[in-house]
Parts: sequence; C-alpha cells; structure tokens
Amino acid sequence: MQPLPMITPAVVDVIEALMADLDPRWAMEIVKASGRSPGTVYLVLDRLERSGWVVSTWEDDFVREGPRRRLYRLKGDALPAARRAVAKPAVAQDPMSRPLPHPGV
Repeated sequence: MQPLPMITPAVVDVIEALMADLDPRWAMEIVKASGRSPGTVYLVLDRLERSGWVVSTWEDDFVREGPRRRLYRLKGDALPAARRAVAKPAVAQDPMSRPLPHPGV
C-alpha cells in the first residue's frame, strides 16, 4: 500500500463512505453515501485502487438483470491509514494566522 500524495475533501468523503460498510459496495452506493458526483467518485476509487487502499471485483450476481457492477472495498491493511486520513485535526493549523489578543488585554 502506498501513501496517498494528496488527501482532498473528495478523497475523505469516499474513504468515509467505504469505512461505513466494510463489505464490497458498488460505486453508485458510494456516490450516494459520499454526496459526490459519479465522475469524482470513480476518479477517487481509481486512485485508491492504484495506491493499494481499495480492491475491486466484478459482481457475480447472474440473477439480477442489467450489466455487471464493479464492487469496491477498503483493504484491511489500509484501514489504519484510512482512519488517519479522515481524522479531523482538533485545531486547524494555518501558518499565516496570528493568535487573537485576549479580550481583557
């Protein structure tokens, strides 16, 4: 598994959707859960798969009509890194911000 070079809000949303249910899920479920557009979700899933965070398989449900669906799931060894990627810092660190003066000073 490779570290992700950039973790954007879209990547966080997709990872959170994958972590909500560790069973294989098809992309449109991830689209709905993440609130992101299909184009964005497919790009993020591709990047996560190429980095070794996600594995995909083709659905083998031959009873359901329609085209086969590709199912995605977060790999077990990626779970700790995924948790770190979506963790929100307690206080945002902006190097350009200055502390506000205390109101009593």
